[in-house]
Amino acid sequence: MSGFHQRVFSGMQPTSTLHLGNYLGALTNWVAMQDTHECIYCVVDMHAITMWQDPADLKRAIREVTAAYIAAGVDPKRSIIFNQSQVPGHAELAWVFNCVARLGWLNRMTQFKEKAGKDRENASVGLYAYPNLMAADILLYKATHVPVGEDQKQHLELTRDIAQKFNNDFGAQIAERGLGTGELGFFPLPEPMIQGPAPRVMSLRDGTKKMSKSDASDYSRINLTDDAEGIAQKIRKAKTDPEALPSEEKGLEGRPEAENLVGIYAGLSGSSKDAVLKQFGGGQFSGFKAALVDLAVEKLAPIAGEMRRLLADPKHIDDILGAGADRADAIAAPIMREVKDIVGFVRSR
Repeated sequence: MSGFHQRVFSGMQPTSTLHLGNYLGALTNWVAMQDTHECIYCVVDMHAITMWQDPADLKRAIREVTAAYIAAGVDPKRSIIFNQSQVPGHAELAWVFNCVARLGWLNRMTQFKEKAGKDRENASVGLYAYPNLMAADILLYKATHVPVGEDQKQHLELTRDIAQKFNNDFGAQIAERGLGTGELGFFPLPEPMIQGPAPRVMSLRDGTKKMSKSDASDYSRINLTDDAEGIAQKIRKAKTDPEALPSEEKGLEGRPEAENLVGIYAGLSGSSKDAVLKQFGGGQFSGFKAALVDLAVEKLAPIAGEMRRLLADPKHIDDILGAGADRADAIAAPIMREVKDIVGFVRSR
């Protein structure tokens, strides 16, 4: 993305407690990226209300997700941490993109079909159009790189399509005002950021299903708020099979629960499944689970403890979000003013 300032943007919804899958799949990478990139990490509270949220619960969840970011190692002094609704440019640019994106593009978005289910007529307009808001989140900062999971790749492709169409539709105006970056246009076409083989963490009750915040059983996941005893209990109760652990990865085929626990150990220890199996292969799950309990408690219990400390002082969290919003808006507001000039709005400030 030569010509554009290299910048990373990512965010999570504050709809319920974050879990081990969020930690291994995203947060550990976010922490590492602080050493190599300028990073903006958002709590996407505007996305959360595409489905109804109790206002008191939403406020609590915004603070809890913020606490999880910080407790996991995202440093608010090195990275920008804020909640989306405090920066007005997100909503403003989303409306512009509502008018740039095509209906056919949104009709192809598979996540809307999955979330709306069969009763699509009762889904909110926000749920349908939120990929445009996601594009605005990224492009409001001219972010060049976005860490994405498998389920978000389609939305990043849409973001690139919107950026390209905006650059094409308003090419003359961009050039006339000298607001483009050469032939690249006004907005970058952000690239997906793959940070190595992040483990796909599955349910502790069913190794064929992804670990999810929405699963009815709390024993299906390890929440980042779980204390040491809660972590240990969930791992001990995790579903396994009667066979011993294999000594090589090929032996995990057709054994989703075994593969999941081995993957979790590998993710928490920073090693590979192959290395884990070399250490524990041939042994029974009882011994392996005991080792996994020790490792998970060592890695995760301090995060839960730090989250409890942070959440005991909500004003401190609010101050971090407010300061982050000021820093984010200092980047976003000038870009939004240029967008308004490009599309032809009249403004006095």
